[in-house]
Amino acid sequence: MIDFQKVIEHIRTEVTVIEDKGTVATYIPELAKVPIDKFGMALVDQYGKTHITGDGEERFSIQSISKVLSLAMAFAIKGEELWQRVDVEPSGDPFNDLSLLENENGIPRNPLINAGAIVICDVLMTELDNPREEILQYIREIANDPTINYNLDVARSEKATGFRNYAAANLIKSFGNLHNTVGEVLDLYFDLCAIEMSCRQLSHAFYPLMNLGKCLRGNQYLTIPQVKRMNAIMLTCGFYDEAGEFAFEIGLPGKSGVGGGIVALLPNEFCVATWSPGLNEKGNSRLGMIALEKLTTNTGLSIF
Repeated sequence: MIDFQKVIEHIRTEVTVIEDKGTVATYIPELAKVPIDKFGMALVDQYGKTHITGDGEERFSIQSISKVLSLAMAFAIKGEELWQRVDVEPSGDPFNDLSLLENENGIPRNPLINAGAIVICDVLMTELDNPREEILQYIREIANDPTINYNLDVARSEKATGFRNYAAANLIKSFGNLHNTVGEVLDLYFDLCAIEMSCRQLSHAFYPLMNLGKCLRGNQYLTIPQVKRMNAIMLTCGFYDEAGEFAFEIGLPGKSGVGGGIVALLPNEFCVATWSPGLNEKGNSRLGMIALEKLTTNTGLSIF
C-alpha cells in the first residue's frame, strides 16, 4: 500500500525550493495580493483518509475549479438535455476566448471555458429558486463542510474587471442561449468563481467524481454514467489550451483555476488538490503542475 502522506511530503520538499514559481494573476486585483510562496496539497484516498501537507488547510479563491461543481449540479438536474445548451469538445483556446462563440451560434464549445460556465449558471438560475444559496449549500454538502463560503471582495474585484465575460454573455444572449438577464447571470458566475476553499475541502468536494458519484458520507450525487462524462470533460477540457499537456505529463482528469488551485483524480484510487498561486504562461499553477506530475510518476498511478 502506498504511503500517500510520505509521498506528498516529499513532493512538497522538492517543489517548494524551485525558484521559478510562476506569476500571480494580477488582472483580478484581489488575487494579486496572495503571497507567491504559498504551497499546499491534500489527497484523499479510496478509503476516505485525507493526507495534507504545507498550506493544505489554507483557503484560497478556487476560481474556475467551481465550474466543475456547478456543472455537476446542473447535470444532475437536467441530465442529457444539458448538452443542447453547451457542447463537450475541447476548445484549444484560452479560457476567455470569444471567437468560437461567433462561429458556433452562441453554443459554448464546452462547459469548462468561461462562456460554457456562464451558460451553466443560466441553467441553474432557471432551475433553482435561490441559486446563489442553493449552489453553495450543494457544495457544502458534497464536501461535508458548512463553513465553505463566498469571498465577496474577490467577487466585487471580478465584477469590476470582467469585461470579456460581459462580452461573452452578451454574445451568447444575442444567439438566444441565455434565458436570464446578463447582469443576473454574471453576478452568480462571479460569486461562484469567488468561492474560497482549502486543498482539503476541494479534495473532499471532488471525491464523488472519484467514487462512482458518492461523497465521503456515502450519499449519491451523480450516476455512474454522469461521473464518466464529467471525468471525460475534465480530462479533455479542464486546462484550456494546456489540456493536452496535462494529460501527457500527469494523466488524470482535473481542473485548474487562476487562483493557483488544481484538482485531479484517479477513479477508485484518490482525489488530490494542490495550491500554489504562481501561474505559468497558460494560466495554470506552475508548482501545482510539477507536483502532480511527480505524484503520478512517483506512484505509477494514472489513467494511462
